[in-house]
Amino acid sequence: MNILLELKHLKHISLPARPVICKGLLIVIALIVLRAIVTPFLAVNSSEKEGFYDSTTDLLPGIRRDKFIEVPQIIWGLNNQKIAFARACLTARFLNRSLLMPSLSASLFYKEVDLLRPITFDKVFDFTKFNARCQGFVRLARYSEVSNQTKPFKLQKGSGRRWTVEKDLDQLLQYRRGEADDSEVIEIIGKHPFLWPDHWPVKDYARIFDCLALAPEIEAEVVKVISKIREAGLKARHEAGISHNKHAKEGTVNPPVPYIAVHMRIEKDWMIHCKKWEQRSNSNEICSSKEEIIHKVSQITDLRRPVVVYLAVADSLLEDDSITSGWRVGMVAFEKKRLGVTDIYNRQPYLIKSAIDFEVCARADVFVGNSFSTFSNLVVLSRTQRLYDMGKASSCGENVGLSSYAYNVIGDDGGPQRWMTDMSDTSLQNLSYGTNNISCH
Repeated sequence: MNILLELKHLKHISLPARPVICKGLLIVIALIVLRAIVTPFLAVNSSEKEGFYDSTTDLLPGIRRDKFIEVPQIIWGLNNQKIAFARACLTARFLNRSLLMPSLSASLFYKEVDLLRPITFDKVFDFTKFNARCQGFVRLARYSEVSNQTKPFKLQKGSGRRWTVEKDLDQLLQYRRGEADDSEVIEIIGKHPFLWPDHWPVKDYARIFDCLALAPEIEAEVVKVISKIREAGLKARHEAGISHNKHAKEGTVNPPVPYIAVHMRIEKDWMIHCKKWEQRSNSNEICSSKEEIIHKVSQITDLRRPVVVYLAVADSLLEDDSITSGWRVGMVAFEKKRLGVTDIYNRQPYLIKSAIDFEVCARADVFVGNSFSTFSNLVVLSRTQRLYDMGKASSCGENVGLSSYAYNVIGDDGGPQRWMTDMSDTSLQNLSYGTNNISCH
């Protein structure tokens, strides 16, 4: 108020010989006053989830570079780890802090925590690209940025059925200010931090996942595997007497040979789990046998044949080694051994193997998965995001590109159900735990 009175007073003061300088001074003071008035309204909006701004401008509040969130080592499967990482990023964003680069888990011994093999985030994903892609939304920080001027504030996260979404959100609101906010680092502690209740919409998760780029060494392995798949497709077409450039216009570069990727969930651990799941839910649209999957995939007409079908499967848990046999004419099935890429996978820990397979599936011309699999759900989420980026909000109809299907759900035409992620969903529940209520929108 005093500043405003001083501004009014200044207007009545006769200007000295340099009016331009005085006018400039008045503009600066006015901007300071404007910032003081507007900032409180920008800092927190009605939803308490949005309203964070790009820190590249000093006039608006952004993700702070001097305040941090630290989380325990993230464990379980690749896609559970990706969900946990995204949840940590969004929690840090809610608290207006940078997330200290977490450790992931290279192995899958989720019950024997002492057997877990920690691996830093930047050994799997590109740290610099992540921050560049997510600039203004979330930010990763290195531990070298912490000055250690204050002791970390330990924030206990609850888990289990008693720890509800409402309780978790109330806790975050409480610690957004006050004692916790004075600390340089808020250290989140507790069992299974990836099981925090979910407050964030699917589109926010999609944005985090879209910022993830594989580390260069792993990306190179993905390129090798996809090249092998496309080479196999070219060979199959040559043997069938079909020229790949038959329909190419003169002077144009031949497009790469297309392929189908199938996330074939028939491993022994999955079959035990899904049978129990079907019994509890009184549903028959969760499990699928090898024969059922082959039958469903054979009904897809998006790609002209012959076409290579890459089978993404956990080989070490597979009891049936005949998954490449029994396919219909024109569908040439390959898994890692037949494709000749086992050496690429065998030299990698579990997490990297999964990361390679994820990208091979996500970049396929057609993807077929199980709607109760977290892996399949996140692949479809990635592909849906790409379709949205291309201005396509629906994959209904034939040959729309980047088609995805769920082989465990029967579509209107009797084949597998076309599948896109519902980007308007306010919770990740369906993606984390699966659903047969899917469509092509």
